[in-house]
Amino acid sequence: MTAGRPAEASGTAGPDPAADPVAGPTRAASGAAGPARAAAPAAGPARVASGAAGPARAADASGAAGAARVADASGAAGAARVADASGAAGLAAAAGLPGAPGGTSRLPGRSLLRVGPVSLLIRRRATLVAAVLTVLLLLAVVLSLSLGTPYVAPADVLRALSGAGTPYDLVVLDLRLPRVVLAAVAGAAFGVAGTLIQSVARNPLASPDVIGITQGAGLAATVALTSGAAAVLVAPSALVGGLLAAVLLFALGARHGLAAQRFVLAGVAVAFAFRALTEVVMLTADPIDGLRAQIWLIGTLAGKGWTEAAWIAGTLAVLLPVLAWAGWALNSTALDDDTARGVGLRPVARRIGLAGTGVLVAAMVTAQVGAVDFVALVAPQLARRLVRAERPPLVCAALLGALLLVLADLAGRRLFAPTQLPAGVLTAAIGGPYLIFLLLRGRPRSS
Repeated sequence: MTAGRPAEASGTAGPDPAADPVAGPTRAASGAAGPARAAAPAAGPARVASGAAGPARAADASGAAGAARVADASGAAGAARVADASGAAGLAAAAGLPGAPGGTSRLPGRSLLRVGPVSLLIRRRATLVAAVLTVLLLLAVVLSLSLGTPYVAPADVLRALSGAGTPYDLVVLDLRLPRVVLAAVAGAAFGVAGTLIQSVARNPLASPDVIGITQGAGLAATVALTSGAAAVLVAPSALVGGLLAAVLLFALGARHGLAAQRFVLAGVAVAFAFRALTEVVMLTADPIDGLRAQIWLIGTLAGKGWTEAAWIAGTLAVLLPVLAWAGWALNSTALDDDTARGVGLRPVARRIGLAGTGVLVAAMVTAQVGAVDFVALVAPQLARRLVRAERPPLVCAALLGALLLVLADLAGRRLFAPTQLPAGVLTAAIGGPYLIFLLLRGRPRSS
């Protein structure tokens, strides 16, 4: 038989291959050779035409054994091969699991951290930035404990913190450490609150001091300070005022699923209304009480310490499970509502949860340290630029907020010594140039 002609079964060899229920025909077209037919159980081996090379013979392709071999070759083994190529290994490569080819992650800038049965996908750059910010924060704390009157050498500061006992224990542990710890905890809380609010609003200019939370707390604190209320009632009054401002904000911005633009506009309206009421209260109050209220509205850490730090840290500790969920939920804030629903998410519920957590943290920290502006505004965006992420990273924003407020409080104490400036004055000095930077950076894009 010459190459290119189909193999033919003789009349006495067996039934028609197309009618055989066990083996069945196997036809393959290859180039110009034509089809190849698999012979019946009693027939000889099947001959396959392939180009000009001549016929090829399939070994033992007879009966049920031949069919089983074909199924084994092209069924289970093929399926296993496909599953290996596009199933477990493909998913492992996409998720960065060790099962990926070569055992390395295919996702750029991410690594898989596995601790027992728990696996966590982390950003390498975010981890590096968080480590650097932690080191800088520790250095800033030691520097703040060291500088002052009297000056304490950093080595003596470390010995005092370790409990070794130094002549400066009273200065370091009792006078300076409570204020520095409060600055770090409050700055971290401002960074967390700003990150959550800006992610919901999708606006780098959204922060507690822009959407009215700070102004609501300031109005309540001003009323308490100018009405002769006890000093212990100032912080609870400010907390209630901040939460009432949040309720009004949600009531005005809840239409259309708490849309980002409406949320920001409602916050600006609430902020202006409460600020106007605060000025009316201050103008009609006693000058001394009005001055006390003015200092509180600027934001200062003077005369505060462990009690205020404990309230803020306790709030963050209670909300820690919610903050862990928020860190994961922030990944979906950049999606529009239709896309989020398409992947099985509930965007409105997420926005309410994230915004509610942010305003609660902002109200608590403002009630304890006053209206320290711009930390919640600057820290998330600086952290986002350092990490080069599409959204503000929660942990890095908290560390950066703590670093900013510790340095601002140190500068307020030492730049014009013996006169001490409130920390809010220095943070406002940081926020002004930052806003100018945003305006200048945005001009080429808008054009």
